[in-house]
Amino acid sequence: MTAASKQPSGAASYLSRPSTMVGPARRKRFIALFALLPALVIFCAFWLLPFSRLIMMGAEADPSSGISAYLTILTHRQYLISLATTVGLSLIVSLVAVAIAGVAGFFLARQRFFGKSILVAILTFPLAFPGVVVGFLVIMLGGRQGALAQTSLWLFGERWMFAYSLAGLFIGYLYFSIPRVITTVMAACDNLDRSLEEAARSLGANTWQVTKDVIVPGIAPALLSTGAICFATSMGAFGTAFTLGTQLSILPLNIYGEFTNYANFAMAAALSVVLGVITWMALSLARRLAGGNLGASV
Repeated sequence: MTAASKQPSGAASYLSRPSTMVGPARRKRFIALFALLPALVIFCAFWLLPFSRLIMMGAEADPSSGISAYLTILTHRQYLISLATTVGLSLIVSLVAVAIAGVAGFFLARQRFFGKSILVAILTFPLAFPGVVVGFLVIMLGGRQGALAQTSLWLFGERWMFAYSLAGLFIGYLYFSIPRVITTVMAACDNLDRSLEEAARSLGANTWQVTKDVIVPGIAPALLSTGAICFATSMGAFGTAFTLGTQLSILPLNIYGEFTNYANFAMAAALSVVLGVITWMALSLARRLAGGNLGASV
């Protein structure tokens, strides 16, 4: 038998070296599992287990109606109004924030002028404020002793107020949503390919056409992602709403009231699950429309 015939060939040669091939692969899998273990433990302990408990608790009977808390939400007018108000307010805040801050973010990303860094810092400063502070600022603007009330009293002899209504809540939500949009749009504009704009202009496109056909499609994923984040933040914002008044009919305040005032844990759990599911659906839809880039440009 020749030396060549003694050499294992093909699969036989691969199987003859299991220690050199399988060992490193196993070590890599073990290292990956070990690295993921802390995140998995935190995920199970602080999200999976509590949320599973919330789902089961929400299926229990509501003391006031005697039926499942989920069915109570769908059959009682007060909960449907609260749900519609919360979703509608969050949607309007997201659209207005994207419209206003999208234009401002594009301008700041493309223009160079003295004091730009200071202006950007001022516009993004509300990100440092908790919800309670934002609510207090709205009261200072539109409350009974606020700037608007004092000015209207001096000019017309009556106080004009909006702080303790949905209008005040809208202003508060918009206040902390605009900085999120500005920072995201500025980052997206910096990544735009300028050559596409130059090519469009060389073909005879005017400023409006370049904006509509090149710039807006280019930053559309960023606009969708930041709009979804604004929507999710507004859906669950509690501190601002609690500062402005506990009589507002929105889901976070209803959850707080059911839990603390009435000890109705089933209804509080059901409302929490509904709020979480709606927010998750909005984020998932935005991720799908943005091509899986949700939050990637932040």
